[in-house]
Amino acid sequence: MEKIITALEARKKAPIRINRASKLFKSIISAIKEKKGEAIVSLDLRSIDEAVSDFFILCEAQSHVQIKAIADAIVDKVQKESGEKPYHTEGGDQWTLVDYVNIVVHIFNKEQRKFYDLESLWLDADRMEHND
Repeated sequence: MEKIITALEARKKAPIRINRASKLFKSIISAIKEKKGEAIVSLDLRSIDEAVSDFFILCEAQSHVQIKAIADAIVDKVQKESGEKPYHTEGGDQWTLVDYVNIVVHIFNKEQRKFYDLESLWLDADRMEHND
């Protein structure tokens, strides 16, 4: 976790702001859904000065295999649809992060999501569920 926090703090927010209608945002949500990610939530951090990104997207997976599959699908779909590559990725069996600077995606197993409880750390953020 410390390694992830250090990586996020080391980079600057991109000067171009995005929103939930952006191609990058939609591609990420679509890739998560295609790989059956669950409990998909976005946190709009744009109004929070100390936030390291414009958005956090969080989701859950049932296994480490699914965590990896979701992360790979995000990278592939975003590359194909917008030509963007992640600034940084941090993989693991229980939690994987895919960082596009303006959007940071957190893919958790259920226990790790509860443990880190990122949603409660960013209570000031506008929260939206993407489980349709």
